[in-house]
Amino acid sequence: MKSFPTRSLHDVRAALLAKREIALLDVREEDPHAQCHPLFAANLPLAKLELDAWTKLPRRNVPIILLDDGEGFAERAAQRLDALGYTDVALLEGGLRGWIDAGGEVFRDVNVPSKAFGEFVEAQRHTPSLSAESVDALLRSGADVVVLDARRFDEYRTMNIPGSISVPGAELALRARALAPNPATRVIVNCAGRTRSIIGAQSLVNAGLPNPVAALRNGTIGWTLAGQTLEHGSARRFDTHAGRDDATLDTSQRAARTLADRAGVGRTTIAEAARWAADTQRTTYRFDVRTPEEYEHAHAGGFVGAPGGQLVQETEMFAPVRGARVVLFDDDGVRANMTASWLAQMNHDVYVIDDASPADLDAHGAWQAQKPLPAPVTSITPEALAARLAEADHGTVVLDFTSSANHVKAHIPGAYWTLRSHLAPGFADLRALPDAKRYVAVCMTNALAPFAAPDIAALTGKPVEVLEGGTSAWIRAGLPVEEGEATLASPRIDRYRRPYEGTGNAREAMNAYLEWEYGLVDQLGRDGTHGFFVI
Repeated sequence: MKSFPTRSLHDVRAALLAKREIALLDVREEDPHAQCHPLFAANLPLAKLELDAWTKLPRRNVPIILLDDGEGFAERAAQRLDALGYTDVALLEGGLRGWIDAGGEVFRDVNVPSKAFGEFVEAQRHTPSLSAESVDALLRSGADVVVLDARRFDEYRTMNIPGSISVPGAELALRARALAPNPATRVIVNCAGRTRSIIGAQSLVNAGLPNPVAALRNGTIGWTLAGQTLEHGSARRFDTHAGRDDATLDTSQRAARTLADRAGVGRTTIAEAARWAADTQRTTYRFDVRTPEEYEHAHAGGFVGAPGGQLVQETEMFAPVRGARVVLFDDDGVRANMTASWLAQMNHDVYVIDDASPADLDAHGAWQAQKPLPAPVTSITPEALAARLAEADHGTVVLDFTSSANHVKAHIPGAYWTLRSHLAPGFADLRALPDAKRYVAVCMTNALAPFAAPDIAALTGKPVEVLEGGTSAWIRAGLPVEEGEATLASPRIDRYRRPYEGTGNAREAMNAYLEWEYGLVDQLGRDGTHGFFVI
């Protein structure tokens, strides 16, 4: 087995401070990552490396440093990345414990660089905000107010402030003038917690919206803690034509371009961005910051769909190589410039496409990530698997590698949910399962199961098959499914449960989360590697 070098806390800090490219990757599952990690450690779980690596780490010779907390995941991830063609892979010296022992600052939760930046912005710019009680009183009094929800539409549908409209982050500067044409109308921006409320409200202030603007302090968490009622299943969205009339669009374009220039955003072309993407000496990310619907209708080849608000909110997940070059595209001259202005202030090297034409939008559909071909494995159809499972002594154990949330919603009867990262000696996940003559690997779409199959075979020495089309094909065939947590072979640590998603002590969790966010600016100061600034 190949061995890999180690890199120290000093090495990581030196690269960050010099703005040299570095991909510091935490290869644990999301929940343990959220409990404790360095500031710029992006979460790229070992379980899904083959699915994500070539998109998130587009340059094969980029410097990569892997960390875990002593579970052995980093070493296994290094072996896989080496097999995928990466040539500069190292392990963090001592892992997470080594980082802490060397005096490195550690952070909780997910998307920490973006959330810390939001707190930094509020501290520097004193972003206006209103309490949940104040906003509720305004709404009840019939005041001239619009509430704009800056989260993704699916998050908005889960829970929202009564009467609010879904306007995801990058859309705010493009749409707000049309949604509140009377300058006297008060505009309030909210999210679930604080970051997107702060960045959204400050975006409108920065863009010169003439209306009084405020963030809803602490978002839907603050609303809930105030004892106020949320709506569920709402479908109010901005009109896609809002803000696109000539006069309004011109005003928004000039404001966004001015902000981008002030932040030091560069300009480039589709052709130059393509040349940059082929450069083996520098990582370039290309993102289309329009809505998912616009992206899927038509986009420029090679550009990944990354709605601007989410790109600012989850920057380290979209672009885990710190120090990389980031190129943004839109078709309106507002969304890319506004998004770029924020990314530049987060110390990214950002450029906006200026020369695009409709002819450049030559690709269609959702992003299709390039990934390696899995090793050949025997497959089985849903109908054949159903017939076998109906036999009295079939000896087949079905292992489900979809997300735990998907498994709980619907899985093949008797299928055991399993973490692929735990398919290794030393993990007890499979020991409690019924004895098997053979295994069948499944996931929801058949993306991950073919990569898990060889791991199962190596660990058990038993024959392994993959279900053709995954659980989705099973469901399309009209075959029965189960729901619930009765067949969990692994702990549900693949996703960190956010404090607003419901826990046994929801109020305590929400208050603790807010206290944590309030402390992020001090943590940034202690860490000292962020390079954030505000304009």
